[in-house]
Amino acid sequence: MKFKRSAGTLVHPTSFPTDFGIGDLGQSARHFIDFLVETDQSSWQVLPLCPTGYGNSPYASYSAFAGNHYLIDPYVLIKKGHLEQSDIKSHKIPQNTKVPYEKAFDLKDRLFQKAFDHFVSNGNVSQKASFEAFKKKNEIWLPDYALFMAAFEHFGKVVWNQWDDALASRKPAAIKAWKTKLADVIHYHEWLQFEFFSQWHELRSYANKRGISIIGDIPIFVDHNSADVWSNPHLFEIDKAGNRVLVSGVPPDYFSETGQRWGNPLYKWDKMEKEGYRWWIDRFRQMLQLYDLIRVDHFRGFDAYWEIKATEETAIKGRWVKGPGAKLFNAIQEALGEIPIIAEDLGVLTKEVIELRDSFGFPGMKILQFAFNDNAANSFLPHNYTTTNCVVYTGTHDNDTTLGWYQKGTELERHRCREYTRSDGEKIQWELIRLGYLSVADQCIVPLQDFMNLDSEHRMNFPGLSSGMWEWRYTDTMFASIDRGYIKYLVNLSNRNAHIHSDDSNLVEIKPE
Repeated sequence: MKFKRSAGTLVHPTSFPTDFGIGDLGQSARHFIDFLVETDQSSWQVLPLCPTGYGNSPYASYSAFAGNHYLIDPYVLIKKGHLEQSDIKSHKIPQNTKVPYEKAFDLKDRLFQKAFDHFVSNGNVSQKASFEAFKKKNEIWLPDYALFMAAFEHFGKVVWNQWDDALASRKPAAIKAWKTKLADVIHYHEWLQFEFFSQWHELRSYANKRGISIIGDIPIFVDHNSADVWSNPHLFEIDKAGNRVLVSGVPPDYFSETGQRWGNPLYKWDKMEKEGYRWWIDRFRQMLQLYDLIRVDHFRGFDAYWEIKATEETAIKGRWVKGPGAKLFNAIQEALGEIPIIAEDLGVLTKEVIELRDSFGFPGMKILQFAFNDNAANSFLPHNYTTTNCVVYTGTHDNDTTLGWYQKGTELERHRCREYTRSDGEKIQWELIRLGYLSVADQCIVPLQDFMNLDSEHRMNFPGLSSGMWEWRYTDTMFASIDRGYIKYLVNLSNRNAHIHSDDSNLVEIKPE
């Protein structure tokens, strides 16, 4: 699918400044969208919006279909009459540049439980009718997810195959009995999903009405401890006891000398094919309810994936196994039509991966931080882009900030970067932003940290580390410091504004402050 020439910003909602320790879908999110409009950008890229599991990673979720209810804005619950101002007045968490996850979760759990109790007792007819309609619309995944979360909490938050044996193995009588036993908690988790999706759809509408498209993210794999694996065990490489047999990862690469052992159970693609890839079709249908464009993470894994025995501690020992390839995407498109997909095609690409990507017209990704080795033919250098059908980034959520990358880079990288941008490196983040904007790539996405000139302390993730990641937030002061005028100038200079200038003779060079 061909995309318009555009500019956008990458930031996850957890990074927004709020009163509750973690970003949400409330007023700060709208202020961010207003910033995109003000600077003539037209897209916002987010990480997966699913409920986070181990390590608070959005790539390790309890469900591939559900939303992260901790992104619910309590102030909206006040407007709906489910909370009072007094409920939150003395419970605010000061703004900081890190998410204090435990404190934020504890605060929001208390607020949400109180709001839910009010909804059950005093919710009006319209609210409850909307809730029932939501449950019916999402009956493919919501009942299993709500029961999974209720049971997960009941059994002390241990992995599902350590629950009551009959429930873990989904015996019909056990499912019926536990639904009755945990009915109130199930109802609570259904309501949380209702509130999340209600708030997200309002926010997406706010963005779309202002010309902003939202780019979402589909991780290729799902977490072992998830409603997806528990409710569809026949589709995953697990044994009869629910233990992982074969797991996902990537071999040693730029990011890690021992590779990355992600640990997600691999798919049984033969079983998925026999079912017409129903699970994947349902998943993409759900994502289209959330996003305007979809970035498919680890795209090469659909052509061939790195298979690791679950007993291995690292990803060094593994093998490449052929994936579903075009059969999967043909099935998805036959069911849902042409889908606006961006392929995360980083890493060592084979001829087959490139052919798969190009056969469907999916744009790939270009990362400027990867461009500056001693090879003038480096495919990440803008002069080597062979098509406009790609998305250029200064860096992604897995990279350091551009300033941090430059400060920690080799002397060769720094020299080549200065040489290529014809700069002294003092404003290196702006040099790479300008480079990306002026490239032929149809889309240019910049992490918000780069607009703020932030160093390594503010990176979002470090691949291979299991803790201390996904915490970054910005403050109102940091957000106010962004040079909006220069961004707008670059967007228009590079023809990335939907309203193309018919006469650019009056454009004036604006230096970043």
